[in-house]
Amino acid sequence: MDTPLHTIAVVGLGTMGTGIAEVLARAGREVIGIDVSDAAARQAVAALEASTARAVERERITEEERRNTLARFRTFSDLQAAADADLVIEVVPETYEIKQQVFRELDAVVRHDAILATGTNALSVTRLAAESQHPERVLGLHFFNPAPAMKLVEVVSSVLTSPLAVETVTALARELGKEPVRVGDRPGFVADGLLFGYLNQAAAMYEAKYASREDIDAAMKLGCGLPMGPLELLDLIGIDTARTVLDAMYSASHDRLHAPAPILKQLSEAGLTGRKTGRGFYSYAAAGTAETVADALTPQQAAEQAAGREVRSVGVAGSGTMASGIAEVFAKAGYDVVLAARSLEKAETAKARIAKSLARSVDKGRMTAEARDETLARVAPAGTLDSFAEVDLAVEAVAEDLEIKQQLFATLDKICKQGAVLATTTSSLPVVACARATSRPQDVIGMHFFNPAPAMKLVEVVRTVLTSDDVHATVREVTKKIKKHPVDCGDRAGFIVNALLFPYLNNAIKMVEEHYASLDDIDAAMKLGGGYPMGPFELLDVVGLDVSLAIEKVLHREFRDPGLAPAPLLEHLVAAGCLGRKTGRGFREYARR
Repeated sequence: MDTPLHTIAVVGLGTMGTGIAEVLARAGREVIGIDVSDAAARQAVAALEASTARAVERERITEEERRNTLARFRTFSDLQAAADADLVIEVVPETYEIKQQVFRELDAVVRHDAILATGTNALSVTRLAAESQHPERVLGLHFFNPAPAMKLVEVVSSVLTSPLAVETVTALARELGKEPVRVGDRPGFVADGLLFGYLNQAAAMYEAKYASREDIDAAMKLGCGLPMGPLELLDLIGIDTARTVLDAMYSASHDRLHAPAPILKQLSEAGLTGRKTGRGFYSYAAAGTAETVADALTPQQAAEQAAGREVRSVGVAGSGTMASGIAEVFAKAGYDVVLAARSLEKAETAKARIAKSLARSVDKGRMTAEARDETLARVAPAGTLDSFAEVDLAVEAVAEDLEIKQQLFATLDKICKQGAVLATTTSSLPVVACARATSRPQDVIGMHFFNPAPAMKLVEVVRTVLTSDDVHATVREVTKKIKKHPVDCGDRAGFIVNALLFPYLNNAIKMVEEHYASLDDIDAAMKLGGGYPMGPFELLDVVGLDVSLAIEKVLHREFRDPGLAPAPLLEHLVAAGCLGRKTGRGFREYARR
């Protein structure tokens, strides 16, 4: 073998330990699996047998390779079996007491040149190393679940760790086909350090009854492209595990965003820890399964409580990308659309943008040329809001400036017929402030589309304390007719998506400010370890740093939480005119077009 790490012991054969053992055995390493439970050892062997059998069926490995893999995995119940190991990876329960006991016993067993790794995702590697007789050989090796599928491995060094040990284990991770990220010792490291703060905020949002569990999860999947919603993910990780990680993070940071939401303690102490027990935020068909079943909190599929108003024609105010995208969405769904801008020329330009978008759909075979022509014919450009006199729904999509929006709503109030629904697409401003600019605040609601509107399925339906039931029902019904997914939320800063997304982005910036990790490592960690379609810095540059800073300021002003204060680095970049892709430079530099 090119690597000196030929024989590797894995201590703890739960789900993660078994997954790590499989990765090692399939990569040609001799694997010593150790667990005090004979049942756990048998289950690990059975899991490896089943996994390799599936791999043979899918023609990913041969039958001979399967036999060799299984032969390389042996199980034992005593740590003495690790005596000849080049590397020992412990994946025992996440408590200092248990892990420290393992390290003390390993000191008396392993060779002097063996490397000891902890699989912790929350506890201090430094504290664990300090318990060892040879702290220089102790480091963190944090795999992600499921280990065979997830590419990210965080290699965590303490101030005591030997650079050679770090280099050796990093090389191993690459040989296993993983993407190693080397980081220092702090609770949560990179991926979990960012992920768990976001999960905690989602739990607190649910606990406050701001939105349903289904709407919170749907919003983050549809609005951010995440593979799982935060409450689904908490159930998968284990609510007790999440609470342990957050406790460790809070003890180090004293950031209120990391203080575990009380509901996590309540569920943990009640034994409702997620999928593994059959119930957490959701209820499951059986312990250990992913199939959810209806419970008392499951939304009823009944009709809306209030009857909605009839909507046949729609007015869209604005001439930018969002306005033209929203107009396109309504026209595709069969609505007659008036697209009004500050001048007829601007409105015509916006309609031309719709024509280009529809032409691309035709080229890609998503719609026929006839459907394109019919859709475009439904869009009537106008240079004045007077054209909104007969629309049933008026949607404003102008600049994200409260004064401008209030002036527009005051104008709509005078022009639109009685009974028309007035909607704002604001992503961060108070909807009620727009409503109070009219004489009919009960007719005003938030209808937050996501960019690009034709592609993104999510619409946050933002109801104020003054919005009437039938207006709320109308917008939900219309949202479904335009083939979007509505989620309900109240009128507070950030709504669901931005309130959860931007603190996460802000914390990523703080990591860079503190020189904890690089832009590239953080982006890689969140894509490979968290399943995010884009890393936080890629996303910030796409959204625009000025837009991001404005949203951060709104969140900080609304919730008064010091942890939400915009990172100084973000403010400095905006002040310097480095706004992201649109200016050619943000956190990264881009080629000018």
